[in-house]
Amino acid sequence: MSIRRSLFAALLGLLVVQAEARDYRFSDAHLHYVDFFQESEGMKPLLDAMAAGNIDHVMISGIPVAKKWHEDEPKRPRYYAGDDAGAYWYSATDVLVAAAVKRVPAEQRKRFHPFLSGFNPADKNSDAHIRRMLELDPGLWQGIGEVFTRHDDLTALTYGDTPRANNEAMTRIYHLAAEYDLPVLVHSNITSKRERNPLYLEEIEEPLRNHPHVRFIWAHAGTSMEIHRHQEKLDFLLSTLERMLGDYPNLYIDLSWTVLQPYLLDAEGRPDPRWVKLVSQHPERFMLGSDVVGRFEGLGDYLLAFRPFLDALPEDVAHKVARDNFLAVLPRKRQAELRD
Repeated sequence: MSIRRSLFAALLGLLVVQAEARDYRFSDAHLHYVDFFQESEGMKPLLDAMAAGNIDHVMISGIPVAKKWHEDEPKRPRYYAGDDAGAYWYSATDVLVAAAVKRVPAEQRKRFHPFLSGFNPADKNSDAHIRRMLELDPGLWQGIGEVFTRHDDLTALTYGDTPRANNEAMTRIYHLAAEYDLPVLVHSNITSKRERNPLYLEEIEEPLRNHPHVRFIWAHAGTSMEIHRHQEKLDFLLSTLERMLGDYPNLYIDLSWTVLQPYLLDAEGRPDPRWVKLVSQHPERFMLGSDVVGRFEGLGDYLLAFRPFLDALPEDVAHKVARDNFLAVLPRKRQAELRD
């Protein structure tokens, strides 16, 4: 987390306040209420951070795994990558999210959009579990995810089979998502830490092709900080997204923090004109996310760091990316309630 904080602090330092600066309101399309130990600062700090950061709406989810504190470790790790202890699927994360949202005053509750995440994506029982959760709280859940499939070292640390976005268990979940009109936020790395080609692309492309009635949000556009530590920049990412956005009208891109640099902005914080063109050509398909986990200090700064890129877009497109596109992928019934 300290690396990310340093990154955004540096980017914010590059912002130039102009006399007629655009006034952005935000939706956070990727926020975890708890961390990898299922702990959270709570809803009041989150609401305070939303107020300070001009954030009108948030996608709120748990973390589908819990990090084990191993018997042989003298100090509790601070993050899932803190040591070699494993992680295990943790379905109670959704109970924590539901309880937190229900405690929010009714007039504020409409700003929160809970997504179900507490299931094993490699278990063909999971669609039945999700259905039970939907029936327990009718109308509460507004999406599925973040679903952890290919996910760097977390994949290796998590007990059980490696989940794939195109396995049979996920196929059953996509059918359920279509039945309930729920968007699905999927973390599926486009490649490994070493391969300089889209090694795992078919794992996300196959469900996009086979489930045209499901709205897919691709977390981080298939990137990750761990990939960037080894490869710095994926030269094939932009051209791959150009093709996929043309081929799959059900694909939406989460531009959370690992996409900000080195893709949207260069090392000097200047917008990449090729990405400006891509987003401008698909004005309703991109959204912003903070990807915070259980701690909300500086939440607005994570979204404000996108400002140089937003300012390079046509103004109407910038406002869609900052706020409106996330709301437009929610269940249609929920969209109608927001309009009322």
